[in-house]
Amino acid sequence: MAKWGQGDPRWIVEEREDGTNVNNWHWTERDATSWSKGKLQEMLVGIIVENEAGRCEISELKQVEGEASCSSRKGKLIFFYEWNIKLGWKGTLKESGVKHKGLIEIPNLSEENEVDDTEVNVSKKKGDGDILKDLMKTAGTAKVREALGDYLKALKTEFTTGMILPTKASSTQELTVKRKPSENTLQASSPVALGVRIPTVALHMTELFDTTVEQLYGIFTVKELVQKFSKSPAVLEAEKGGKFQMFDGNITGEYIELLKNRKIVMKWRCRNWPEEHYATVALNFVPTLGQTELQLDCKGVPVCKEENMKFCWQKQHFEEIKGLLQLPTLNG
Repeated sequence: MAKWGQGDPRWIVEEREDGTNVNNWHWTERDATSWSKGKLQEMLVGIIVENEAGRCEISELKQVEGEASCSSRKGKLIFFYEWNIKLGWKGTLKESGVKHKGLIEIPNLSEENEVDDTEVNVSKKKGDGDILKDLMKTAGTAKVREALGDYLKALKTEFTTGMILPTKASSTQELTVKRKPSENTLQASSPVALGVRIPTVALHMTELFDTTVEQLYGIFTVKELVQKFSKSPAVLEAEKGGKFQMFDGNITGEYIELLKNRKIVMKWRCRNWPEEHYATVALNFVPTLGQTELQLDCKGVPVCKEENMKFCWQKQHFEEIKGLLQLPTLNG
């Protein structure tokens, strides 16, 4: 076993407030779902094809279901995307001016298939106008696949900006080339921890509960009560340095500070966060007239997980705890 400080530096995970992933070695992840939905709308809606018989245009993004994400590991980017897309199109016959409408369905856009092999199904409402349907099946399908290719290019370039930054080794080499020799050259050899900086945000939420400070504090520190509001097994060591695990292991962390009936501070992470990245969650219990105000302050939440974090606390904690407080046998 290596002595302290002598292990392989790639496996050393430092607890850094700036969230730096040293030398790009550890797993980081960004949720590209919301960004992708906007990009697919931008790329697909407005596509126009025409010939001597008619003109067709994709007029609406009717449905986009699925998800996308980008992860980095050991300096390499890994992409996951899976989409089910439905588009509305409309067309006009040039000779008669008659208008027709139809659908384009893309049932499985994913990394398992090449864009040129992606299934694109074109349909039209009943009636004449098959010539417009044929136009969409040929020229329209080609343009749709081209737009999907442009989306994937943007996902792999535009969206991933900043995920892979120069490593300590490459940065040192670059400095060696550009820096002129001087008496202070030895200072340049001191370690510089560079890597992927995880953008983070801070959250502040407050919620009123119709209960006492003592009871609300207990709901966060008593295993049986945590299991009741989370509706899942939990592991709790409610003491300084103690570990916790909730929601079937989706949330894990450690207690940093516990001031009974006043305050709880925790290291906190969700399973799908970048590896070894924790936020700091502080819960302050403030008694009010017949109620308790819970003040939540959270620092270090990955930007791409902000909405998920808000949902987790509002829906899975606050609302479930209020439901628990209405039970007649709360401590049963």
